[in-house]
Amino acid sequence: MFIIKKKLKISLFILITFGICQAQFLDSFKSKKIEGWFFFTGDGAATMDFVQMDGYARILVDATKDRDNVYWTLIKRDVSAFLDLNKLKNPSFQLRVEARVRVHNAPRRVNMMVNTQRTTNYHIDLMEFDISDTSEWHTISMTTKKFDAVPGDTVYVQLCVTDYGLGKYYVDLDYYRADIVNVNLAGPDKGELVPYHPPVPDIGIFSNHLVVTHDCLINSDFPDVNFNNWHVKEQNGDARILTVNANQWAILRWDFEKYKNLKVDGPGLLELTTQSVPIGGNYIEAFGEDFGIEFGKIRVIEAIGGDPQWDQNKVTYNNFMQGNIYSDVFNTQMIYDTEMSDKPGSKTFIIISKPVLQRMLDGKTKGLLIRPLGALDASFYASEYQLGNNGPKLHFNIVK
Repeated sequence: MFIIKKKLKISLFILITFGICQAQFLDSFKSKKIEGWFFFTGDGAATMDFVQMDGYARILVDATKDRDNVYWTLIKRDVSAFLDLNKLKNPSFQLRVEARVRVHNAPRRVNMMVNTQRTTNYHIDLMEFDISDTSEWHTISMTTKKFDAVPGDTVYVQLCVTDYGLGKYYVDLDYYRADIVNVNLAGPDKGELVPYHPPVPDIGIFSNHLVVTHDCLINSDFPDVNFNNWHVKEQNGDARILTVNANQWAILRWDFEKYKNLKVDGPGLLELTTQSVPIGGNYIEAFGEDFGIEFGKIRVIEAIGGDPQWDQNKVTYNNFMQGNIYSDVFNTQMIYDTEMSDKPGSKTFIIISKPVLQRMLDGKTKGLLIRPLGALDASFYASEYQLGNNGPKLHFNIVK
């Protein structure tokens, strides 16, 4: 009797495991050609292809004719026939998509999205994933929260590559699967999840508030000039500021020595205090709404190379770059694009994702670059500005 019960338990475990692991939709890209997927691009001049390789698929992106690096490229497929959408009537069931990917430039992000023919807000069921290396395959997954799909809807799944830079790039895809799962049994999602444009949290939730150690401007038109004395005249005297425009960018770095070997707890916030932000330009009239709304912002970027110990009193464009090209020094995929608060003295808070923040603490990311996206001249106070301690700051938490 004991043996029979034991065999029944083993059989039940196998059935349960098989039911969880067997994908309702699975494309392992082992055929001679890719079938069922379509692909397209937008917001710029990038082109793409989606091709069958030896046992996997490859997304090819050519952005060499692009100018602004705000493009997107995606692959998309209808998986409705594989899913029982009746299950979604039960709030315990949601749609989970999973893929195994490999990038050839890192760090980079990809994103997954699901939608239907009725979807109007394409950001609800979208998740980005930070991929930190080029040598490994990475399994990533996203589970919806309240996916709006009913029987008769067309359900699409996507994988998207955005803003990788102005060169040629490719991302490999080992498989893509989609399942309607019981969220109480399915376990957590996989990969380094980076929520897309989450709400800015209250600064009070952070325990660490770190003022920038060095901040300065570099100017590619005057590559041997140090601009640490950049300032304006204000009522109380000279005010040191950081002004970013087409060829002049701000670089920031912090001293994380006291946080060495520690782990960050969630994303952090970069704080900037506005001195002035002249704005204008009807980008929407020129480029259309979807593309036009991308401009008139500042772009925050990881410095992954260059001189790691630059001094704000001596740094220039040339000695910071150390003879390297832009893409060797800066991650050509930005961390975040945002409009700056334009009222003098007001604050702009920019979310720095957990993986980027961890790379900063680990010394893999040397600091941050801030440059404009569009015809913008934005000025914020530098660390030398004494009134109100309004220099750039980082707010973050450490795992206790």
